[in-house]
Amino acid sequence: MNEIITLINSMAPYLLLGFFLAGMMHAFIPNSLYHRYLSKNSFRSVLNAAILGIPLPLCSCGVIPTGMSLHKEGASNGAVVSFLIATPQTGVDSILATYSLMGLPFAIIRPVAALFTALLGGTFANCLNLSAPSAEAACTCSCGSSEAEHPTSVWKKFLFGMQYAFVDMMQDIGRWLVLGLLIAGLITVYVPDSFFELFKDNSLASIFLVLLCAIPMYLCSTGSIPIAVALMMKGFSPGTALVLLMAGPAVNMASILVVNKVLGRKTMLVYIASIVCGAILFALGIDFLAPDLFIGALNAGEMCTHGGISTFNWICSGVLLVLLANALVRRYLIKKEQPVEVVADKDVLIVHVEGMSCNHCRANVEKVIAALEGAEQVEVDLPTGRAVVHGHVERQKVQMAVESIGFKLREE
Repeated sequence: MNEIITLINSMAPYLLLGFFLAGMMHAFIPNSLYHRYLSKNSFRSVLNAAILGIPLPLCSCGVIPTGMSLHKEGASNGAVVSFLIATPQTGVDSILATYSLMGLPFAIIRPVAALFTALLGGTFANCLNLSAPSAEAACTCSCGSSEAEHPTSVWKKFLFGMQYAFVDMMQDIGRWLVLGLLIAGLITVYVPDSFFELFKDNSLASIFLVLLCAIPMYLCSTGSIPIAVALMMKGFSPGTALVLLMAGPAVNMASILVVNKVLGRKTMLVYIASIVCGAILFALGIDFLAPDLFIGALNAGEMCTHGGISTFNWICSGVLLVLLANALVRRYLIKKEQPVEVVADKDVLIVHVEGMSCNHCRANVEKVIAALEGAEQVEVDLPTGRAVVHGHVERQKVQMAVESIGFKLREE
């Protein structure tokens, strides 16, 4: 328990700052900026997609419909693949949290590795001329553009960003952050050092072991940090920890299945191969060229942590826990379906969407349904998956629209 408390106190100030910056980016940077520079089938569009995606706090599930909306806006196939690879590996929140717990070298290498793997995957997708087979079936609207929803005044934008940062984002990654902290504490306390003896002097074996565990498992970029720290404390190499930081957030079984369905098998293979090859390359490079640099940075962070926790850190930890509790209660305990008000002479269609796991998923589902002819108002509830469509819209068209961005309707 002490290990978990120590981790929370160390990360809390940086997490709060990261959430705040992410919220301000979401509120003040127009989505059209992300669409404007990604349309050409060139290396520059791949680079732009990676650079634009790296600071965004999107998980590997939320990034899929966002990437599809970029494709519908005219982004090249390589740019979409680059965005899908780079975005979930990092984010302003996870970069700051990495610096707080693992030191500056890890905080620098994470976005660098994300950029490299994104460029690798995007370039291959362009060279192979990979296409998204389901894209033609998707809506022709600007599904990913939410600028109409954004307020116009500076103060309202600020409040909108705060809502996004400390409610919506907390709901999206809060459970994974908590899970990551719990796993880290359990590894530190209950897994004996002798279990890892086989891998201490075999960097390649430990890298493949972590890859096998990380690829099917879902980890957010922030929640993976304490687990990586726990592995290094047990004797794993810095390169092995980096593999977890890259592969854990960037790929999981859910994202593999969605990419395969929406973007095609060849794109899915490029997606996985780029992440795996990039992770192995960077891991071996670190372990053979500069392991002491990364180990020293981690040890320095531990010494600062154990040297005493300031009152400011305790206050930040308290604020973080209150925000997490509020978000998790709102998402998981308040699941009661409210009655739908039916206006006279108005049609209402109620469906249940499966596969949504974050507020980005919910927003994309709302937009793709709202773009259908006859839809007047759409309300999607994330915890229950219920979508209420006001207006005259056929269920089959709603189903096609939802499936075009990787989700499906539950059989009623």
